[in-house]
Amino acid sequence: MIALDEAQARLISLGREMPVETIQLIDAAGRWAAEDIIAKRTQPARDLSAMDGYAIAHTDLPGPWRVIGESAAGRRFGGAIGKGEAVRIFTGAALPTGSDCIIIQEDVTRDGDMIAINAALTVPPAQHVRRTGSDFVSGQLMISAGDPLTPARIALAASGGYGALPVRTRPVVAIISTGDELVPPGSDAGEDRLPSSNAVMIAAMLRDMPCDVIDMGIVPDTLDALVATFQSAKADIIVTSGGASVGDHDLVRPALIAAGANIDFWKIAMRPGKPLMAGKLDQSVVLGLPGNPVSAYVTALLFLRPLVAAMGGARDPLPKRSTAILEGNLPETGPRTDHVRAILSGGTITPTGPNDSAAMLGLASANALIVRLPHSPAAAPGDKIEYINAS
Repeated sequence: MIALDEAQARLISLGREMPVETIQLIDAAGRWAAEDIIAKRTQPARDLSAMDGYAIAHTDLPGPWRVIGESAAGRRFGGAIGKGEAVRIFTGAALPTGSDCIIIQEDVTRDGDMIAINAALTVPPAQHVRRTGSDFVSGQLMISAGDPLTPARIALAASGGYGALPVRTRPVVAIISTGDELVPPGSDAGEDRLPSSNAVMIAAMLRDMPCDVIDMGIVPDTLDALVATFQSAKADIIVTSGGASVGDHDLVRPALIAAGANIDFWKIAMRPGKPLMAGKLDQSVVLGLPGNPVSAYVTALLFLRPLVAAMGGARDPLPKRSTAILEGNLPETGPRTDHVRAILSGGTITPTGPNDSAAMLGLASANALIVRLPHSPAAAPGDKIEYINAS
């Protein structure tokens, strides 16, 4: 068995960087920047007013002033102000030439074209002025390659002069379910068979990611059927569910080898999910997940989603660990990394059971996984515990 972090690193190294494409900003949410994004313009391009009021020269204080015009956003005053003159100005409008600070409208009294300060106010230089380039300047790095394209970063790119951005193309993920005991969801399983739940679960786990999913259905537990399915899969990532262990009917590993795959690693020092397997079949990354639903969920969260993110250009594809205060008790751990289903609420986290790898009800109610490193001591209520989001 290999350690969890080593297995994650080796899997990600198997994936290739997808080619770069350029897409419109409206389609960029959820992707990662494939290149550094450099500002094409300066923001603001001129000194702007941050408030509604009057633009004056600071040296003219304490006034009064004669109002000689108006400056609005997108329609700036074309002239210049002289001594004792002011321009009515609105938020986002360019400051007229000769002005360098704003007195807000609440602080003045206006009589016709004349304004005067209401009281003895202290007006600092550049009051309520957004200076040229105070946000960013042309040539400045705005977004680094590998950064997620969040709504705020997309807006930043638009402000920086972009209508489209370079990203990695969407990898294709083929999902293969194995097991003679499986029937399609919604079919009569009787007492001896099981509804196939892993494929729809895995597809749902990828729904918010930039990839295209192909469900290749349920494949019988025969070597020939599995080999033929692997050889026909045209995908950047091939994900199998079930058949990755060591039983007489666990044929995924021998079928992959027969199909020409190179197995990079098999069996991880983690619980649940020990039988996970990874390798390459031609240009495809192959990821063999366990068949038990909880094990499949945990390994998809820790391996499949990071692999898709890495191939899509993410600089930090692994799930982020956070800490919360434990409510409940946890036993000491053995030589594997444990992932315990839990409910996170506020700053506290509570284990939820049962912890069997086939128990779906507890998984469905959990929104986090407590991460317990190998050989961790028992934990008690009030202890600080690491977790990852699982919803």
